[in-house]
Amino acid sequence: MMLDRLQARLGYTFSDARLLHEALTHRSFGQPNNERFEFLGDAILDCVVSIALFGRFGELREGELSRVRASLVRQDALHRLALELELGDCLRLGEGELKSGGSRRPSILADALEAVFAAVYLDAGFEAARGVIDRLYAPLIAEVDPCKPSKDPKTALQEWLQARRIPVPTYTMVEIVGEAHAQEFEVACEIPKLAVRTLGRGPSRRIAEQQSAELALAAVRKK
Repeated sequence: MMLDRLQARLGYTFSDARLLHEALTHRSFGQPNNERFEFLGDAILDCVVSIALFGRFGELREGELSRVRASLVRQDALHRLALELELGDCLRLGEGELKSGGSRRPSILADALEAVFAAVYLDAGFEAARGVIDRLYAPLIAEVDPCKPSKDPKTALQEWLQARRIPVPTYTMVEIVGEAHAQEFEVACEIPKLAVRTLGRGPSRRIAEQQSAELALAAVRKK
């Protein structure tokens, strides 16, 4: 039933349901899992978003197009879409990930959505995958203002704090999990003056720091 709802939200019904099952299987659950699908889906997403931006923003130069594309294919954009799809309810996770809230973790949800894009491609080809991505990304692309500079979360957080004469945050490695070829990093972002501490996770320390900064920025803006 959950998979039926997911396919309805995607606007695509799989001919081979096994592909969707694999796309939704985290490595903690076992083999086969969605790691290879994620690799392929990432490339397909880059291509489709590039085509969409190329057609929509004829006045932008290569560097500007690259900047806008990066803002659309990064983890937080994928996480937002995955939440709208309620993708977490469909994931197959190992017991440890289930207990630690893996179905809500931004990195897991973003990776799974990329894997779903790959599954659509493997099921019906590039145009089918493009159709799914175009539908999901239409609202995000409509929000794009190419004249507005895009700042990464760490920079945006630092500038917000400095404007209020608050010391910049500290980033601390909390945990590294997984085997060497598939490690996941957890980093804490702390702003003692505001009593803010957030945790970010990702396949690299940089991505984990950016995620923790993004969460911290959202927290301080509410204060």
